[in-house]
Amino acid sequence: MVMKRELIADWMGELDAFLDREVTSLYDFRRDIHMNPELGFQEFRTTRQITKRLEDAGLVPKVLPKGTGAICDVGTGEGPIVALRADIDALPLTDEKPVSYRSTAPDACHACGHDVHTTVVLGAGMFLADLAARNRIAGTIRLLFQPAEESLLGALEVVAAGGLADVRRIFTIHCDPSYEVGQLGLRTGAIIAACDKVRVHITTPVAARNGGESPELVHALAKIITELPEALYRRGGPMSSLSLVWGMMDAGPVAHPGRPVGIVEGTVRCLDTEVRKQAPELIASVLLPLARTYEVEANLEYVYGVPPTLNESSCVNIFREVGSAILGRDRVLTAPQSLEGDDFGIYLQSVPGAYARLGVRSPGQSAYGLHQGTFDVDEACISVGIRLLALTALSALARESS
Repeated sequence: MVMKRELIADWMGELDAFLDREVTSLYDFRRDIHMNPELGFQEFRTTRQITKRLEDAGLVPKVLPKGTGAICDVGTGEGPIVALRADIDALPLTDEKPVSYRSTAPDACHACGHDVHTTVVLGAGMFLADLAARNRIAGTIRLLFQPAEESLLGALEVVAAGGLADVRRIFTIHCDPSYEVGQLGLRTGAIIAACDKVRVHITTPVAARNGGESPELVHALAKIITELPEALYRRGGPMSSLSLVWGMMDAGPVAHPGRPVGIVEGTVRCLDTEVRKQAPELIASVLLPLARTYEVEANLEYVYGVPPTLNESSCVNIFREVGSAILGRDRVLTAPQSLEGDDFGIYLQSVPGAYARLGVRSPGQSAYGLHQGTFDVDEACISVGIRLLALTALSALARESS
């Protein structure tokens, strides 16, 4: 076992006492953040609320250089360092819930649960700060409050500010309404896909532009949009882990046969690092013959974005052991792979860690999705998340110190 069950039971008693004192205040904190959502790199108020609570707990947070997001160490400042990450930004959506804590910001909403993630890491940090004040933490736990996850840019800011310096392991949770409160989803290896960008420029041949017979550019664009993803899928084998989804097509304000240039843009999601390396060549090998079929010329631009989120096995085992102790082994489930993209994968390129799916749906409630204006959680998930991350951090420190 990563941590003896007797020791987990001891920490659980202290956690229960902490939550009895603080859980109402933490619910209020979450609702305040939910009512005042801020988009990526605009989380100034959110950052002030976080740092105030950390300072009230006797900690010394450091705000990131752009003024949003913070890093805060708990413990001795020496020995092994384990990190906990929370993303703090909201989505550009309208909050449609008829609740008292509905968003007061136009076109901004915590529809992905980042208000919960922030509250969970804050609550875990407050509990750990109390332990540290009594010299009961051997090592350091670093709290990373990351801006701009939704744009997949915030992790780079944290890394540039030294957030991963000397970190041995890193952990995070993400709200998942496909699971009930008290359930946990884990997976070793790729749990979330890489997210890259692709842009295809289509032009008519030189002969057509010089007065020859001109192919129908819009027709060619439409065929490439529909046939390229399907042809990639039909390749099978390693290509089955690669997904191409279009997002924009531009053939000009007036579609006509003589327009010389068309553009289509999309995202490529991939769970396999080796397939991802081959993706530009593989896409081009399908695109160029398609373009010739429709008598146009094609140029492919491929821009690598965030890598896949690759959970490290021993870190997943720490999550599993702690989750089993506090929830029961039958409540720790195997999470499916997802193509959604998350910049937590950037951290995992440098440090072993794990990303877990936290159940947030009330028991008996029908499953629902993220990224919609009606999204909400059963707030009992906050206590579960605090227990999980606090004990996981302590267990990881114990492992690193042994």
